[in-house]
Amino acid sequence: MARLVVIRRDGAESIIEAGDGRSVMELIRDHGIDEMLAMCGGCCSCATCHVHVDLAFADRLPPMSGEESDLLDSAGSRDATSRLSCQIPFTEALDGLRVAIAEEA
Repeated sequence: MARLVVIRRDGAESIIEAGDGRSVMELIRDHGIDEMLAMCGGCCSCATCHVHVDLAFADRLPPMSGEESDLLDSAGSRDATSRLSCQIPFTEALDGLRVAIAEEA
């Protein structure tokens, strides 16, 4: 099992152990971290699953689509580390991935 480290808005860290096959958003939501609204359920039609990804993992993630980038443009706290967690498939290759839940827009 691979580990996903989630940094909550208050700075507290949660560690989720998971295998392949689910998105980072699904893992966060299904582990009871209610700060992750994920209103569209992973359809890439909102930005409520916005996270900031540790730069050490940036080159291991799939490229950002134009649609994802457009949605992140509406997020008030977008920066170079911003991604929509619904667009990050979690795999064993991402063991130790650290993401911080973005502030609400």
